[in-house]
Amino acid sequence: MPDRLSNLLESCCICPRKCKVNRLKGELGFCKTGALAKVCSFMPHHGEEPAISGTQGSGAIFFSHCNMACVYCQNYEFSQLGQGREVDTEELARFMLQLQTLGCHNINLVTPTHVMPQILKALKLAKSGGLKIPIVYNTGGYELPQIIKELSGIVDIYLVDMRYADSDTAIKYSSAPDYPRYNQESVKEMHRQVGIADIDANGIIKKGVVIRHLVLPNNIAGTDKIMKFIAQEISPDSYISLMSQYLPYYKACEFPEISRRLIQREYEEAKQIMQKYGLYNGWIQESYGLERFAGVNIKPNLKNAA
Repeated sequence: MPDRLSNLLESCCICPRKCKVNRLKGELGFCKTGALAKVCSFMPHHGEEPAISGTQGSGAIFFSHCNMACVYCQNYEFSQLGQGREVDTEELARFMLQLQTLGCHNINLVTPTHVMPQILKALKLAKSGGLKIPIVYNTGGYELPQIIKELSGIVDIYLVDMRYADSDTAIKYSSAPDYPRYNQESVKEMHRQVGIADIDANGIIKKGVVIRHLVLPNNIAGTDKIMKFIAQEISPDSYISLMSQYLPYYKACEFPEISRRLIQREYEEAKQIMQKYGLYNGWIQESYGLERFAGVNIKPNLKNAA
């Protein structure tokens, strides 16, 4: 499989943009990434959802660049401006094994979409070297369902955004045409592969889908439509991380409707929408951190990776 997906880089079509550039020869498309993956940092990360970070941290590898261009991205230094350095297959595999040695609960691939062929090669090498912990695919959700199908049996946990319900909105704020269609079909495939989140007695997820939804000012994300889709097309038992952390980073000040913080009323309305559709599994994000819907207090978590 790594070779099959790598061949797609000759005329790149691994995400909905289908730029058709030859990345193996150094040509750059929307994601500005060539033949090698570029990494900003890797570390035990304690800022994810409690079931992912746990007590030992999630083994996060932050990849530079992105196949989206969110005007409010909190990680814009590396996602949009390209901070980081290129790494080859062997070095990327070493990162994974080092994170396992540090005791991380999982390998958390942050923004992996545009470098998945490179990641698959590294994963093959890392697993031959003893990598055993679960693999987290941490994505903004702008995916091709047929590429997600190729990850069956490889990815254990999908941590996926459902960011927009409307395509015009996705274009305006993330330059992502047809985001809802690609996003929804991909989430369906993710659910088909790994199902509802399986969280063990220690509160650590071993397998399954966690859907992130960032509440945006003025209901720009379309929370009602997204929650209705999850309840009716995925499962009312789905685990959702309802995020209130929006801040007007990067270029958000150029858009008056999102150039402010989220207000409490907007987040409360989003919670009510979830309850309306019978969605109770997951986490809400209050000012002090994340808390299970069931009312069980979880270790405070003030910041999630986007």
